[in-house]
Amino acid sequence: MLIYLLRHGQTEYNAQKRYQGQRDIPLSAAGIAQLRQADFAPEVVYVTPLQRTAQTARVFFPGAKLIPVDGLKEMNFGRFEGQTFIQVEQDPEYLAWVQENEHAAHPDGERRSDFCNRVCKTLADLIDKALAEGQERLVIVAHGGTQMAALERFGVPRRSFPDWCGPNAGGYVLVAVVSFAAAVVVTVFCTRLRKNNKQQEQTKEDEET
Repeated sequence: MLIYLLRHGQTEYNAQKRYQGQRDIPLSAAGIAQLRQADFAPEVVYVTPLQRTAQTARVFFPGAKLIPVDGLKEMNFGRFEGQTFIQVEQDPEYLAWVQENEHAAHPDGERRSDFCNRVCKTLADLIDKALAEGQERLVIVAHGGTQMAALERFGVPRRSFPDWCGPNAGGYVLVAVVSFAAAVVVTVFCTRLRKNNKQQEQTKEDEET
């Protein structure tokens, strides 16, 4: 079974390098302009409750039924949300979070390990369901953080969390070969769906989405 793990199009927060997290920020005009209809048409696409994923999915897959899944939502960055990196770089709580290698909980937000566990459990459940139903494709439009959490754990070759952030409107194709519930498989390979040289220059700052 092929698993398409896609990231939403660009928002103003992305362009401004702001922590976006669980704020419900829509696509920007530039973000909508970068989208094109996909060359296949799934009946169902899983999105998150944040509107930028549904907006993206409607362009990629205009005929699909969209099913929001709360567990695939972006990380909650707490009070850092809405702020740029320049704004937070002198914040003592932000510096403490960085000093903890970003594993501490964000102030009023989510710990990365809790976020990753949430995403991976949700993804595994969706994969098991699709495999049990004999589906050939599982299509998900979510967030950069969703991609990083899932692929750090399941992706091959092994890479660190920030290395898996795809560009806006881009993503990966994974192959699942047995049930996640059997704790045996997982991903045979990952392939970027879309390459954009400018967007490939993005740094760790892309974790804000």
